[in-house]
Amino acid sequence: MNNNQNAVSALLAEYKKAIIELQHIIYDISQEDLTFTVDNATKNPDCKSIQTLLSHVVSSGYSYCIYIQNFKDINSIRPEKVNRSSIVDYINDLDNVLKFTQQTFAIIEDDALEERDASKKIRTTWGQLYDIEQLMEHAIVHILRHRRQIEKFKTILKQLH
Repeated sequence: MNNNQNAVSALLAEYKKAIIELQHIIYDISQEDLTFTVDNATKNPDCKSIQTLLSHVVSSGYSYCIYIQNFKDINSIRPEKVNRSSIVDYINDLDNVLKFTQQTFAIIEDDALEERDASKKIRTTWGQLYDIEQLMEHAIVHILRHRRQIEKFKTILKQLH
């Protein structure tokens, strides 16, 4: 990274930290617990099991980068969301999302992170406007929120065994 990427470096370091923390939380989950439907009440199909949560986190990680790449006129397509059958696969997927994110940010300078003009921001599919920095801050917190949710699911699963 060059001297014009100190803020980029900080964002990527926090993103990496969030991914590593998530990987640490999930490493010991059995295949049975991975696929077990913990939340039958939710209407959100991404929040029923640890498997669906992790597939959502991985897919979203790619989405954030695709938003940024498309914003920078790099035409990219997000990989399809895949439900994995093992934690090892999800750990590898998270490693790959981190690498993809680092590659995406290799061309982003610090002065490109913030944008005050709403017409020059990224519009997400859920209608929110973000500059690159805000989108990455959202990406970091997204992982943290789902990590907490997985921790709660693990507690519930432990009580069921």
